[in-house]
Amino acid sequence: MANIHYEQLRQDFPVFEYQGFDYSISKATIDIQFHFATGIYEFHPKMKMDFGKYAIGKLQEREIRGIVFQIGMIELISYWKCTCSPTLLIRPYRLGEEMQNWWKKLYFNGLGEFFYQNNIQATQDDFMCFSFAEGSQDASCLIYPHINENRRVIVPIGGGKDSVVTLEALRKERQVIPFIINPRGATLDCARIAGFPEREDIVVLHREISPQLLELNKQGFLNGHTPFSAMLSFYTLLVSYGTDTRDVALSNESSANEPTIPGTKINHQYSKTLEYEEDFRYYVKTFLNDSNHYYSHLRPYSELQIAEMFAKHPQYFPVFKSCNAGSKENKWCCNCSKCLFAYIILSPFIDDKTMISIFGEDLLDKPEMQQYFDELRGVAPNKPFECVGTIDEVNKALEMIRESRKNKFLIDKLANQCTMHNAQCIMHNERL
Repeated sequence: MANIHYEQLRQDFPVFEYQGFDYSISKATIDIQFHFATGIYEFHPKMKMDFGKYAIGKLQEREIRGIVFQIGMIELISYWKCTCSPTLLIRPYRLGEEMQNWWKKLYFNGLGEFFYQNNIQATQDDFMCFSFAEGSQDASCLIYPHINENRRVIVPIGGGKDSVVTLEALRKERQVIPFIINPRGATLDCARIAGFPEREDIVVLHREISPQLLELNKQGFLNGHTPFSAMLSFYTLLVSYGTDTRDVALSNESSANEPTIPGTKINHQYSKTLEYEEDFRYYVKTFLNDSNHYYSHLRPYSELQIAEMFAKHPQYFPVFKSCNAGSKENKWCCNCSKCLFAYIILSPFIDDKTMISIFGEDLLDKPEMQQYFDELRGVAPNKPFECVGTIDEVNKALEMIRESRKNKFLIDKLANQCTMHNAQCIMHNERL
């Protein structure tokens, strides 16, 4: 059944505009403001990039302009989705056909979860089209910096186990520049333990959401998940330029490629997939003068391998956090699928007592987690809409911990179900 609200919003707001942007440059910072609008509503989100001690000196306005325009294209997705206007009017510059197709693919796949959760029936061909202001310059006229390879590497820090593993691996052999968006307790603590204790040791992006968007969300306009990692990738272009550092090492693992909805391309982690990573590298190389090299240091590894590597760094146990629900309070909420997944995947490599001390309670002995438990191990129809590992990885981890975690509610449930399944198989074979 189609979403009538979606169709009505598209009629009421037929055009969404990327009107332009402003920015100002100081010695070590860039302040940016974007201007978006639809109908009577305007959005003016603000961003501030602080390069700390890594600022290279005088930044060239002609090179920054192109990067800021591109960042606006990805920031726009958070605002366009509230009305899903059928026409997206880009006023600053005109995109060529190949660039338009690239952005349509990112918007459509990056919003796969949003479309699914809002019961929106759309195709990549018809969900949106671009238009451009009369007389606007082609985006190919924009100038971008070419950055040569060097020993430095930018490492975004999210505060979880994955970025810790990347930090610890790379800081032994290269000069790491940590990058944090909207710093919080876990991100700053992980950076401190990794050897970056001072504010100027970190490149920081302060990113604000327009209050108008939050107000429309309260009023019932469309809302949902957007591809955060794709937004991160475009901001790394600015970090690369401002620090003269070509390489950007993400911490996206191989399991990000598995769809959230089996048999579809709907994936909560679409912008963490190898497909997006390769698409972004192609875009940068083809249209943006090869201005950085974006890759994931953890791409070859499974979640279990990463968990085993993380377990060798106990100094991070008291401070790392992967829970989105508890992020504002810098804690594990212990009531979500992300918390349960982290607990399961780390338990084969960290003893029971330590796991309980990290999380504050025993998540394997908590009946309230049964639904998430079933989703994670593939018993429920869908995986959780969270950044979690594959179904096979979860079941492998559970196999590894069954003997050491006996007499816990979820493990007992698993054992009983396995016993019933084996009995059914024996009865079936006997009939044959």
